Amino acid sequence: MRKSRLSWSKQLRLIEHFVSGSTARCASRLVGVNKSTGAYYFHRLREIIALELEAEADDVFGGEIEVDESYFGGRRKGKRGRGSAGKIPVFGLLKRGGRVYTKIIPNAASATLMPIIERKVVPDSIVYSDCWRGYNVLDVSEFKHFRINHSKRFADKHNHINGIENFWSQAKRHMRKFNGVPKAHFGLYLKECEWRFNNPDPLSQLQQLKQWVKKNMS
Repeated sequence: MRKSRLSWSKQLRLIEHFVSGSTARCASRLVGVNKSTGAYYFHRLREIIALELEAEADDVFGGEIEVDESYFGGRRKGKRGRGSAGKIPVFGLLKRGGRVYTKIIPNAASATLMPIIERKVVPDSIVYSDCWRGYNVLDVSEFKHFRINHSKRFADKHNHINGIENFWSQAKRHMRKFNGVPKAHFGLYLKECEWRFNNPDPLSQLQQLKQWVKKNMS
């Protein structure tokens, strides 16, 4: 990452506004920098977050895991798969009481989802999903698989995927404030949402981001 020409004091203020969820335009006005400078700095922060999360990509989840896919962007609400025209499909895994992991996928077929699950989830873990056919292969896998039928109910005692669905809601709510996320940069915004969810305390976010900036922009 190229060293920033901004003073460290202005960088700190921009980082604080980024953590608070401000838009780059709003942060630029409050800090007193050009809006293009603010937008570029926020973009670099997202690049740093994605870079640091990539270093953790080999971490595996064990215990109780929720899996689900979601679709972002596009003008049509549509249905899963074929009905998701213009949208970006994303797959997510959430360890209950722990972290979430997301990945942009080309489709929600078993051949796409299963390699991700096998790479990220410890064998013999309990995996919860909905009734999407892409998860059928989990029934004959090395995992203990439970399904929740959303056409009947959203939770059946311990059998639910409320955690990962809560993440999707938070991520879409955060992205909505930007009035459209550039498709080319969607992956960076997604990893930002993953980072925020896994580190919900703003002070922790601020300290971690300052350390990462010093490491990557020095």
